Amino acid sequence: MKFLSGEWLLTPEPRRWTAENGKLLLPPRQNRGVPDYAKCLRVGLEMIVGIKPCEISGQAHVVGDVDPRPSLNVLLLSQRRIADLAAFCLDYEFEDTFAAVTDAQRIDATDLPALEFSRRAYKLARLASGSPRLARQLAPHPRNKLVLERDFELFFPVFNHTYELYSLATIPNWRQRCRKAACFINEVWSDMLPEYLLELLSAFDHVFIGFRHSVRDVARITGRPCTYLPLAVDVPRFAPASPDQPRPIGVCNIGRRSPVTHQALLDDAERCQSFYYYDTVAASGADLKSRTFRVDSPHEHRRMLASVLKHSCYYIANYSYVNNPEFTAGREEMSARFYEGAAAGTVMIGEAPRTEEFKQQFDWPDAVIHVPFDSPDIGRILAHLNGDPERLRAVQRNNVREAAQRHDWLHRIQVVFDTLGLAPTEKMRARAKRLDQIASQANVPCVSLGCSSTDEPVNP
Repeated sequence: MKFLSGEWLLTPEPRRWTAENGKLLLPPRQNRGVPDYAKCLRVGLEMIVGIKPCEISGQAHVVGDVDPRPSLNVLLLSQRRIADLAAFCLDYEFEDTFAAVTDAQRIDATDLPALEFSRRAYKLARLASGSPRLARQLAPHPRNKLVLERDFELFFPVFNHTYELYSLATIPNWRQRCRKAACFINEVWSDMLPEYLLELLSAFDHVFIGFRHSVRDVARITGRPCTYLPLAVDVPRFAPASPDQPRPIGVCNIGRRSPVTHQALLDDAERCQSFYYYDTVAASGADLKSRTFRVDSPHEHRRMLASVLKHSCYYIANYSYVNNPEFTAGREEMSARFYEGAAAGTVMIGEAPRTEEFKQQFDWPDAVIHVPFDSPDIGRILAHLNGDPERLRAVQRNNVREAAQRHDWLHRIQVVFDTLGLAPTEKMRARAKRLDQIASQANVPCVSLGCSSTDEPVNP
């Protein structure tokens, strides 16, 4: 299929498309008259960045009647092709679930260098002119921009953090072609809010963010209704096949970790010949407190993580940035660990956020068993817990049941739909029934938890 000068290459993945091999076209906006003061700013841009905006203007690809659907027309915008860290795969799982229950089509932002060039030019023009409208006129479109030629009922882009918001420029006419628009931003820290990017959200009907503490600040800057939308997980993927599924992995400890607890777990696993699963990737970040890596396939990564957790007895779960208190400054937000661990039926141990929000979301007994971040005696603690198998079985059943009843991505999509006044789809109803089945199955009595035991029980 050809649209203008570009070719649409439909990929094997349903509802996904990319545009390639098109000629560079001059966008119509460049042909309009520009006030003299805008010309001065444009000349300044050319002098500073060393290239005329029109030289990297994007391909004017048109999204026409591709894969029409009789049901709700939903359009997603994803960052997965330009942001491939393992930590971001949770958001792409959200997108995949959204697409699965709404038959949504997805556009992937591409060509990060051109997108970043356009963003820097926009930022400079925005600071120089004080006008977002004028800055949009002056900044070059990113390459591979996509022009929508038909209407959608809902536009729902997902962003890992606020610095990805400029990728909205990939679809310059999204507001004109989408009857309703809302977005989700996962990580939003109140002291790291780029206002020149957040003001791009002023055209949305609603903004959802994954951190509670920054809701008011985002609402103030954008001038739009803003709602805290908790994280979640693909429960059908993470839930164990049966309550008594064997769990040969004694402890799973991934991501940010305490060197003290990690060394103690290594020693305990060596002494007891148990299976301790942990990251071997090098520490990263300026402070060397992160442990992340890049992935080829978000779907495969989440599938692997689900498989590991379904076979793990204990899962170390802590609040976000637990090893960087100077950064969090008392703002304890919930990490994805709690949702993943619950859905997989693990016994979660660690430091949960000391917030009312956490108490409301995880209000059942032993949702997270408190263990200090630095625990040199972790072996004794685990031995003590293993001495009460009935308690562990109850934890496993309760975690799976509660996750299926309240922490699947479907529950978050329902909040979005209710907020925007959209009716649920048939596939949303079908997924709800599947979650009910998982919750019911979790109540079946277990024969054996199958956790590895470390020595005789000892009081921690």
